[in-house]
Amino acid sequence: DMTSFRNVVLAATALLLVACTSGGAPSAAPISIAGRTFLSTGVQGHDLVAGTRVRLSFEAGHVGINAGCNSMSGAYQIVDGRLVTTDMASTEMGCAGPLMAQDRWIEAFIGGAMPTVAGDMLTLRNGDITMTLKDSAVADPDRPLEGTRWVVDGIVAGDTVSTVPQGVTATITIARGRIDIQTGCNGGGGAAEIKDGHLAIGPIVLTKMACAGGTVALERAVARVLSGDVAYTIQAGVLTLTADPTVHSLGPATGLTLRAAD
Repeated sequence: DMTSFRNVVLAATALLLVACTSGGAPSAAPISIAGRTFLSTGVQGHDLVAGTRVRLSFEAGHVGINAGCNSMSGAYQIVDGRLVTTDMASTEMGCAGPLMAQDRWIEAFIGGAMPTVAGDMLTLRNGDITMTLKDSAVADPDRPLEGTRWVVDGIVAGDTVSTVPQGVTATITIARGRIDIQTGCNGGGGAAEIKDGHLAIGPIVLTKMACAGGTVALERAVARVLSGDVAYTIQAGVLTLTADPTVHSLGPATGLTLRAAD
C-alpha cells in the first residue's frame, strides 16, 4: 500500500543522506598527544649522542623538549598533519659540544615533524628521519618524592641552569616528615612537610665543617633553596625544586634540579 511504499522511500533517503555526509568513510581521529609526555625509544636516519634520549611533553598548547642538555619550550599546533612550533625559549646551561649541537638538531627536527600515535607510541617523521617515542607513564614513571635518594645535578638561577662542580655530590632524602641533606661538604637535615606541590622545610641544622673550592657555592645553593616553602615537580627521575622567594640571604640560586639515584 501507499503507506508502506512511503516508509521504504523515507528509509532509503535517510541512508543516502548519512552516506553523503560521512563521505563514505569515518573521519580521522585527532592526534592524541595533549597532556602526555613521551620518551624516545629509537631514531632512524640520525644518531643521538650516546647515553641520551629525547623527552617531549605536550600540555595546554605548549611543548617541552629535552635532549640531554638544555630544556626548551614553546607553543605548538598541528597544522595539516605537521607540528608547528613558535616562540621557542631555552635554558642556557653549558654542555659539551655534541650535546649543544643535539639541542639545535632536535628543535629543528620537531618543528615540521609529522606525528602519528598508536596507543602508547608516538612516531615523528621529518624528511628521512623517523623517531619513535613511548608514553613516559609506561616507559619511565615518576619516582616517588619520599624514599628516593635525589642527587643534585643542576643549580637554577633565574632562567640559567649550571652544573654542579665536578667530583662533588649533594643529595637529599625525604621520609617520615624529615629531610636528610648532604651538601657536598656538610650534612644534616630537619623537618619536611609535604603539601600539594610544595614542601615546608625547616629549620635545617647542618654540621659546620669548613668547605673549600666548588663545594662552598654548592652548599650555599642547597641551603638557600631548601628553606621555607619550596615548590616541587617530578618528571620521571627528575625532581625540580624552586626556592621560597622570601629567602634571599644565601645567594642567587632560585632552584635545584635533582635526579633519582636508581
